[in-house]
Amino acid sequence: MSLVTLLPFIVLIGAMFLMTRSAKKKQQQAANMRNDMQPGSGVRTIGGMYATVKEVNDDTVLLDAGPGVDLLFAKNAIGAVLTDDEYNRIVHGIEHDLKSDADVVPDDASSLTGTDESADEAAAASDEKSVDLGKKDTAAEEPADDAPAKADAETEATEAKPDDEPKKTDGDTGAK
Repeated sequence: MSLVTLLPFIVLIGAMFLMTRSAKKKQQQAANMRNDMQPGSGVRTIGGMYATVKEVNDDTVLLDAGPGVDLLFAKNAIGAVLTDDEYNRIVHGIEHDLKSDADVVPDDASSLTGTDESADEAAAASDEKSVDLGKKDTAAEEPADDAPAKADAETEATEAKPDDEPKKTDGDTGAK
């Protein structure tokens, strides 16, 4: 056999070796994470439940899921050990802000554009202007005494349409 014939097999064996090696590394990291759990740590189970570690045994973990709710889980059921900040953010909604208050983005853009007085003036000016959408009100532009004559002309135009136009139906013709 030549080297060219054996090359695909060698590449496949090498790829399988690298994949199993990386999988073993991930399993080892997960096992180390589970073994390093301490009482008081926040965890997420593989089912998505968040709880606090109450007690760690060889193969099991006692979790405090709420007031008076203690749950016994296998160590393998722990998906992640969370940092205190991450656990508080997810479970309690507490944001731990490491930055100063000056870096906070405001809720509205008025503080970014200048003083509040100019924003109030701009809002008042925009309330006074009417917006032209391109449509014209024809009834308001024509004199009022011509309105009945125009209505009569419109009714005559609709009555003068021929009836030989095909009528639209909902698709039921009755023919079988």
